[in-house]
Amino acid sequence: MSVAIDRTRQVPLADDPVTRARGLSALIEAAAPRIEAERELPADLLEALYTARMFRTLLPRAVGGDEATPEIYVRMMEIIARADASTAWCIGQASGCSMAAAYVAPEVASSIWGGRDAALAWGAVGPDQVAEVVDGGYRVTASWSFASGGRHATWFGGHCRIRERDGRMRSTADGALYERTMLFPRSAITMIDQWQVMGLRGTGSDTYSVHDLFVPDAFTVRRDRDEERQPHGIGTLFQFTTTHLYASGFAAVALGIARGMLDAFVELANHKTPLSTARMLRDSPVLQSGLAWAEGKWRAARAQLHTALRETWDHCAAGAAMTTDQKVAIRLAATFAIHQAKEVADFAWTEAGATAIFNSQPFERRFRDIHAVTQQVQGRRSHFETVGQHLMGLTPHPRFL
Repeated sequence: MSVAIDRTRQVPLADDPVTRARGLSALIEAAAPRIEAERELPADLLEALYTARMFRTLLPRAVGGDEATPEIYVRMMEIIARADASTAWCIGQASGCSMAAAYVAPEVASSIWGGRDAALAWGAVGPDQVAEVVDGGYRVTASWSFASGGRHATWFGGHCRIRERDGRMRSTADGALYERTMLFPRSAITMIDQWQVMGLRGTGSDTYSVHDLFVPDAFTVRRDRDEERQPHGIGTLFQFTTTHLYASGFAAVALGIARGMLDAFVELANHKTPLSTARMLRDSPVLQSGLAWAEGKWRAARAQLHTALRETWDHCAAGAAMTTDQKVAIRLAATFAIHQAKEVADFAWTEAGATAIFNSQPFERRFRDIHAVTQQVQGRRSHFETVGQHLMGLTPHPRFL
């Protein structure tokens, strides 16, 4: 059955996500202390984000999304993260989740993402999340952690292993356990407040559970599978996987945090004179050299990420399938950017001296946030092993690409 694609709902190029992010930057930065204290995005900020369509960047156009290029998306994320990392993280998580719209029927996509305040959140799969096959769908009792943005999400997802009617666990052709994502409304979940953490506090990444929940088959999805992609998800964006966009988006969060800290350090250095010296910070040759190195690291990491995404987009837009080289390039660029951004942030933190430890200064929260970013799965140093395997001519596990 053919599905008509509504191209008239595309956002005009003059009103792209980057422009909208810049327009919101001051508002987001002003709200950062409240976001930190309340461990969630406040209602007035959410209203502004909905109006600016910040959660719709990676949705298919036919579902009312921007279907933006990955490069535009990461530029948007960097701007928001410079203002507040938790806000960017929530948008990044919901944006990656929203790519599931390309793999469900149009009427299902509309029911989940049709509202202007629509946001989907989900947590990681583990050994205890199992969906039982029943007539017309699945029955699930399970819990998931790390639901970033869950406090304002309208729908939730649960990644599950599948138990067949005869008790066997469903497996893929290569023998791995099969996973499928259940999609259900907020009314179906019980939220458990467990988000007492060092950094990214405003993401409200709590644990949630469902009990004896029936999920119709139409509201389940196996993401990033060509055989399940719907006609409204055949554009170039959906040649990229959700993993590519999560990795790139969270790398942009790290770059945005580092940018904010480096800019704050330069501002500080231009008026601070440390105790026991008559020389301003800005006049120190050591700090001048260190600043140049930090700026170079930041620019190089950002450029590599943008180049990998742009070149892959151009390749796929021409009708070619993404290559392993390109998948590796995205993985390398994203993980590298996260760790280079951390080094840049650490430079700014260290050289700001005692000023950096005060809550009233623009360093302390960002320092905690970027160190939280490095602990997330997209920041794991083991990704460099995956890249190295490919560079050595070996075959890395495709799941990590």
